[in-house]
This record gives sequence, C-alpha cells and structure tokens, in this order.
Amino acid sequence: MSRVIIAGGGIGGLSAALTLHQIGVDCTVYEAVPELKPLGVGINLQPNAVRELFDLGIGAEQMDQVGIAAREWALVGLNGNDIYAEPRGLEAGYNWPQYAVHRGQFHMLLHSEFTARAGDAAFVTGHKATGYRNNADGTVTVLLDGPDGLTEDTADLLIVAEGIHSACRAQMHPDQPPIHWGGALMWRGVTRAKPIRTGSSFVGLGTHRHRMVIYPISAPDENGESLINWIAEWTLDDTTGWEKSGWFRPVEIDEFVQHFEGFTYDWLDVPDMLRNAEVAYENPMIDRDPVSTWVDGRVALMGDAAHAMYPTGSNGASQAVIDARTLGQCLLEHGVTPDALAAYDARLCGPVSELILRNRGAGPFGLLNMVDERCGGAFDNIDDVIPAEERAEFMAKYKAAAGFAIEALNAAPDMIAAGATVKEPAEA
Repeated sequence: MSRVIIAGGGIGGLSAALTLHQIGVDCTVYEAVPELKPLGVGINLQPNAVRELFDLGIGAEQMDQVGIAAREWALVGLNGNDIYAEPRGLEAGYNWPQYAVHRGQFHMLLHSEFTARAGDAAFVTGHKATGYRNNADGTVTVLLDGPDGLTEDTADLLIVAEGIHSACRAQMHPDQPPIHWGGALMWRGVTRAKPIRTGSSFVGLGTHRHRMVIYPISAPDENGESLINWIAEWTLDDTTGWEKSGWFRPVEIDEFVQHFEGFTYDWLDVPDMLRNAEVAYENPMIDRDPVSTWVDGRVALMGDAAHAMYPTGSNGASQAVIDARTLGQCLLEHGVTPDALAAYDARLCGPVSELILRNRGAGPFGLLNMVDERCGGAFDNIDDVIPAEERAEFMAKYKAAAGFAIEALNAAPDMIAAGATVKEPAEA
C-alpha cells in the first residue's frame, strides 16, 4: 500500500494529513515539538479555505468553538474615517463563511480530528526533519532528529510542511537568499473587550507604515465582550541592530505603546486596548523570495515552507489549506507518484509566487498606501481621494489573485469529490 510522510504538523501539514486520510492514502506526520500546545493569536480563514474544511468534515459547529464568522472587512484612515468597507463571508454572498479564529485552538482542532480518524500513532512528535534522500528504487527517505538521536523513515512521497525555516527547503534550494525583512515590526496580542462596528469586523487602521489590525476571534460572552485580536505594526527607518530572521517573544506593552498613542477615536481607544492586553508578542514581518519550483523528485513543499508571505492579505493559513487540497486533487489524478507532485507544482507555484510579491507590496492594505500618498492619511470624504470605482477595482484584483473572488469560488466544482479515493497501481 502506498504511503506518504508529512514533515511538519502545523495547519498545513494537518490539512494535508486529513486530505490524505479522506482519499485513502496512508500517511505519517512527524512534528518537531515534543508536545502540541495551542500557541499563537488570531488568524483569518478565507471562504475558499473554509469550503475545504467543511468538505473535510470540519463544520460550522466546530469552527464556532475556535473562532467567529467574520461579517465585515474595513480600512480606516488616520483620522478615523472609512476608506473602504465591505461585507465578508455569507453576508457578502459567498456560499461559505470567512472565519477569524484563535490559531492555536484551530491547530488543536485539526490535530484532534486527524488522530481521531487515523489513530494516535499516525502523528509522531519530537521528530524534526533535517533533510531527505530521493532513492534509486523509487522511494524517498526523510532524515529525522528525534529524542533518541538521528533516524530515518522511507515512503513513496514526502510532503514538507515545516514552515519558513525548513531544512528540506534549504536542501532543495541551497542558494536561496536569506529570509527577507522589510523593516516592519509587528506586536501581536489579545484583549477582552466589546467588539467594534458589526461585532465581527476586521479593521485595518492607519497607514502602510504605521497601522493597527483589529478583529474579534470569539463570540461575545455574557458581558458582551469578545477576545479581540490585534496587530500593531510599525516600520523602522533604521533597522541597525535588529534581528531579521524571526522571533516571537513575549513583550511588555510599554515597549511599543508610544507609537500608537494618537490612535484614539470616539469609537475606539487603541492605547487603552493595548494596555489591557492579556498577552503580547513581538516579531518581524518576514517572508521568503519565491523559488522556481516546490518539487524535487518525490519531495514537495507546501505552506510556509513553500511560500512564506507577509500576513497582509490574511491568506497564509488559507493558502496552506488550498495547498493540501490541490495536492489531494493531483494524487487522485496521478496516483501516489512524482507526476502528482509535478502537477501540484504546475498549478500553484507560479500563481502563489506572484501572491507573495503582491503581499510584500501591502496586499489589500495597498489602499492605505494610496491614501497616505495622496493626502497623508487624513481626509473628510474618501471619494475626493480615491474614487469608489478605483477602490472596488483594487480589491477585486486582490481577491482574484488570492483565489477567493466570489463568483469564481461559488461556481467552482468541489476540489475533491465526495467519496473519491486514490487507486493503487495494482487496481488500475
């Protein structure tokens, strides 16, 4: 029986594992950390990814336990006036919702679903992939560093979902440039407070070099308060002395709140929200330059190992889910073979590489750049700065590039038909 190894048990790796189990392919997931914990703060899952989660049998009832359906996406200028606002998810006419979720809780949901279906033995913790070897006999071997030292495992294919620091990606592309950092710092955290606007709005506030992103990741409690996820961003003019390769360290609010003291409006007091945070972390906004291919023989990259991108489009996790489902599609078409990986590479590597660069250019937050350039971020009537037609066209282009244009998504057939399974060569 064919078997696949997945290196990395994050959102991408578990989405791939659930997909493989759904289509009847045996797999083992190796995860580097010795024990999974619900780490991180908020992320968004776009309707194209939520559709695939539903098709995997992870429905609205489960998603509501780890997040909340988004109702609005809005950009706001420095003086608090709207630049652009639109409904999201079901309220926008999509057939599937958009979800804002607690990343760690969502991760644990995927893990519990996979182990319930495939068994605990299919998910192995404490084993970090350090490299791979394409073998002459048509198999692939992953090299692992585990609690008892170095070990190996061999299968028909290897899917690499190890994240931005992937050793297997470095082996596949030994001449890749270092991690790219444009000088933007992000402070991320959560505060329990009453949600603003619709009660489930994603709000980008400020300019492209100095902004807040705010949205709830839980339904209101009995006091009307939700867990509010926030990201405070500040771009440094001088990055001398700053670490560039990435960190996610706890930080005191007083280390950065001064940058956002002016973000005070009758509908939102940002400094107060920051000072009431339950937790806060600091990390740089980083990505990697696109590569020419995600595949080497029987090895394929996915998720951040393939396409780490700036989180300006709220589609990093969504793209990892789409990677997993596209991979499943290709396995159904070509079997558990290198041809399937080549087809997967052909479908996604080029378009997603363009998305990396689009997000580096601020993604949908590019409207903030335009407002800043034209009026400094403060205005009375946005139509005098950017006409409505120009704003709508800008957003439509981004949605199309990111794969969640509403008409195309609603009309698209299922990526994986219900009950579809991969046929073994002997059965063909």
